[in-house]
Amino acid sequence: MSTELSQRRWQPPTAPEFEGQHVRIARLDADRDSADLYAVSHAQEAYRSVWTYMWYGPFESQQAMQDWLRSIQESRDPLYYAVTSRALNTTVGMVAILNIVPDMGRAELGHIWYGPVAQKTRVNTETIYLLLRYLFEELGYRRVEWKCDNANQESKRAAARLGFTPEGVFRQHMIVKGKNRDTAWFSIIDSEWEAIKRNFETYLASDHLSLTELNKR
Repeated sequence: MSTELSQRRWQPPTAPEFEGQHVRIARLDADRDSADLYAVSHAQEAYRSVWTYMWYGPFESQQAMQDWLRSIQESRDPLYYAVTSRALNTTVGMVAILNIVPDMGRAELGHIWYGPVAQKTRVNTETIYLLLRYLFEELGYRRVEWKCDNANQESKRAAARLGFTPEGVFRQHMIVKGKNRDTAWFSIIDSEWEAIKRNFETYLASDHLSLTELNKR
């Protein structure tokens, strides 16, 4: 039995910034952000691994990265943000809202990467929490997606830890950097958000709880 939904159009995301306890998130500004972003992803050879599953990068120079950032900073879909760690007082990565479909109340969180200095911290957790809260509560969206290369085990674990439900794998979905990409799909829908939100907030207020375990309850 299906439930008929009234037709409406949701507003596209436009928020310029978000403030959290651990992060500041602001619309990407190439001139402001390029030095920090290049340093956290290129200063050591090992840092370049953050680009393994991305469509772009690593870059030959800071100028090359700055030119790329300038080319995307005015985009509205994807809508790119730079993420700053309050603890480090450094811009440590990026995130985007993309595949925005206002007619369906649907969007995706993606283009997510952080330099190793911010990995295994609360930066990504609070960033995703703030963006989900904005999409579900301020814009009233029905669905938020997460997609990644099926070979990217860390991204799949992150999606599960953050409360996203796996929906399957699109085989031979893309060709990225000359290689086949099977794409794993995940989502959160609006009816799930309140429980997932409570888990985020409980975790972020605690020094010892596991978000993975909270989402399994």
